[in-house]
Order: sequence, then structure tokens, then C-alpha cells
Amino acid sequence: MPNNDRLLVQILLLGLLGACLWVLAPFVSALFWAAVLAFASWPLMRLLTRALKGRENLAAAILTAGWMILVAVPLVLLGFNVADHIRDGMQLIKEVQVDGLPPPPDWLDNVPLVGDRLVQWWNRVDEQGTAYFVTLRPYVGEVGNWLLARSARVGGGMLELALSLVLVFFFYRDGPRMADFVLRLLERLIGERADHYQRLVAGTIQRVVNGVIGTAAAQALLAMIGFAIAGIPGALVLGLLTFVLSLIPVGPPLVWIPATAWLLWHGSYGMGIFLGVWGVFVISGVDNVLKPYLISRGGNLPLVVVLLGVFGGILAFGFMGLFLGPTLLAVAFSLISDWIAPRAHQALPAGEEKDAPPL
Repeated sequence: MPNNDRLLVQILLLGLLGACLWVLAPFVSALFWAAVLAFASWPLMRLLTRALKGRENLAAAILTAGWMILVAVPLVLLGFNVADHIRDGMQLIKEVQVDGLPPPPDWLDNVPLVGDRLVQWWNRVDEQGTAYFVTLRPYVGEVGNWLLARSARVGGGMLELALSLVLVFFFYRDGPRMADFVLRLLERLIGERADHYQRLVAGTIQRVVNGVIGTAAAQALLAMIGFAIAGIPGALVLGLLTFVLSLIPVGPPLVWIPATAWLLWHGSYGMGIFLGVWGVFVISGVDNVLKPYLISRGGNLPLVVVLLGVFGGILAFGFMGLFLGPTLLAVAFSLISDWIAPRAHQALPAGEEKDAPPL
């Protein structure tokens, strides 16, 4: 009978845990990003709390307000920038419909193998522009529906971001108590190795955060240098947008590709080609080198495991996989290492020596 009572209690506890997870499921993404933001800036929280003589609530409120300003200002600038580009694009379409295309640039005819065909296509579009627009009109509705769906997803992402910026306050305020709760839970599950795995997960997330933010800062700096050399107006604002968009996969091309197209449209072909090459090999290329290096630096994971964790995690879980992938592989790698360590390092009986491997 006692065994049946214990089994019933376990079933009830599992049901309660499942119900709690069901309630929190819509907020998993916001909770995840709030935890990542709090963890990444926890040294600032400690310094600010010490400067404010232990007033944790005030320190948490100041850092939360700082995150809101840091995130909200670039997003507002991005919104105005996108609105300007949409307005310019609509004006360009109207001008092309009325006046036609400008004369083809001189360099277009010099493109190897396909230069003549590109010039002929340019002239044909110029002569039959109205007919082309009539042909493309049925697809405009589909593009509009696609943009509407993407806008809805972006709007949902903005709501999650706003919620995470609110939740980060509670992670700042209750962070030590949460960490102690997680440590006690791990001690009940895995015993004395709980502290090791908590430090392993914390170190892996810290390295991933440093890699993501460090790479974003490097890409923003390189983007500002490229925009300044090419003579793009608002290089500082575009650099800040590059920093924000560097936090998502394939984000920086959303900044330097329109800037390159703007240069080419205004006849700055040399600077346009320079900025395109700079964007592909420098701004976007540094992501493939610097991020894996920063994530693997200071850890025991092999670089190939880090790369698989980063890219595989993104493919499996989306942007959250950037943090989940390396963390899962780090924990699995450590668990397997701990499991095989006693067998691999088992002491040999006295008087015996391990045979040398065959040549």
C-alpha cells in the first residue's frame, strides 16, 4: 500500500509539472531571452549593486531601463530607415513607369560573356516597361501577402522582445535565488557533480554570449569603416543597425546590400563594387571566423564540436539554438567524458604494464 501511495504522489507531481510547463509554454522564448540578457550583463549587475550599497531593486530597474533604451532606439531608427527605403522604392517604380530606365551604365557592356545580353535586356525593359509592369501585377498581390505574413511574425517577435525586457528585471532581482534553486535541484538529480555541471552550462552560455556580442561589435565597426570609405550618409546609424541585425543569422547583408545598391543606382560604380566585396568578405566573412573562435576560447570543447553546436543548433531550434546547441553538446561531451574516465584511467594490477600499441 505505501508503494501505491508513493506512485500516486509521483504521478500527481508529474501531472502538476506538465501543467506548469503547459502554462509557461507561450512565454518560453521571452523567458529564454530574458535569462540570456541577465546572464550576459550579470557582472554589471554586481558592480551596480555594489555602487548602490546593496539596493538590488534599484540596480535591476536601472539595467532594465538601459536595455530598453539600447534595444528600442536602434529598432526605432531601423523602422524609420525601412520606411524611407520603401518610400524611395515606390517613388523609383513610379519614375520608371513614367520616364523609363536611365541609359545603361558603361561597365554593363564590359561584363564578360553576358555583357551584350544584359544591355539588350536593359533596353528591352526600357522600351516595354509598361508591359512588364502589367505582367508582374498578378504577382504583386502574392508578394504583399508574403510581406503581410512576415510582418505578423515580426510583430510577434517585437512583443516577445518587449516581454523579455520586462522579465529581465525579475531575473536581475532574483538571480542569486534562482541559481541556488537550480543548484539544489541538480544536487537532487546528479549528486556531488551538480556544481560542476552548473559551472559548465554557465561557462558555455557566457562564451556563446561573448562570441555573439563580440562578433556583432566587430561587424558593426567594420561596417561603419566600409560605409565611411564608400561615402554612405549616416554611416554611424547604419553601423548601429548592423550591430542589432548581427544578432540574427544573415542580418548584416540587410544593411550593406541596400547600401551597395544605392551606390550603384547613383552611379558610384567603383565604390559600389568596393562595398559589395567589403560586405561579402569582411563584414559577413568575419562571422565565420571570429564567432567560433570566441565561443571555443577558454573551454574544453573541440572547435568542431562548437561549430556543430552553433550551426546545428540554429537549424534545429532557430536563433535560440545558437545558445542551446553548444550548451547541449558541452553537457553531453562532459557526461560522456565522466562516464568513460574511470574505465580509461583504471589502475593496472601491480607488476603489470600496459602493452604498447602496435606499430
